[in-house]
Amino acid sequence: MAAVSESIVREYFELHGFLVRQHRKFIAPSKHENEDIDFFIQNPRPQRSKTARPFILGGPELASIHKAIVVVKGWHTETFSPAVLANAPEIFRFVQPAAFQQAARAFGDDQDILKLLVVPALPQPAEAREESIALLRDKGIDGVIPFWIMLSELLEGVQVNRNYQKSDVLQVLRILKNYGFIKEPQLELFGKRRK
Repeated sequence: MAAVSESIVREYFELHGFLVRQHRKFIAPSKHENEDIDFFIQNPRPQRSKTARPFILGGPELASIHKAIVVVKGWHTETFSPAVLANAPEIFRFVQPAAFQQAARAFGDDQDILKLLVVPALPQPAEAREESIALLRDKGIDGVIPFWIMLSELLEGVQVNRNYQKSDVLQVLRILKNYGFIKEPQLELFGKRRK
């Protein structure tokens, strides 16, 4: 499942014009160092933002990012609640100085490198959500991108009459859209009744 999640993340950043470098293509069974970072991303044409960047990121906010290290946590059945974050310290290994220094070497310097976390979801209740965000910020994370935002933006960009033969992710989304398994967003006033 990790490979699918990472493929979705790679497609998302490439859709937004980032150069994406995967940290590793395989995990050696005996080697654990530096396996926490999934991607190094760089925007060749970052734009200045007139407003402060929000913590929960989507497509429009990515334009102001120049460089970042990205960690993908594709636990698609898990919400990143304060309890999960408190009991899973391995989530934060990538923000430790050793991992960050490795990122700086990959980029050539340590200027303007953000630490981004891709998560399945944050809690829905406002209080729990704010508590999770505060905990993530305190640990040194600069922003999160929920998977639903990535998937919705990828789906929005996929055209059914275009062939995406170089991308398995986009090709599967196109096929699902073409055969009606994924519908365009629409306003429904009344829910459909089952027959």
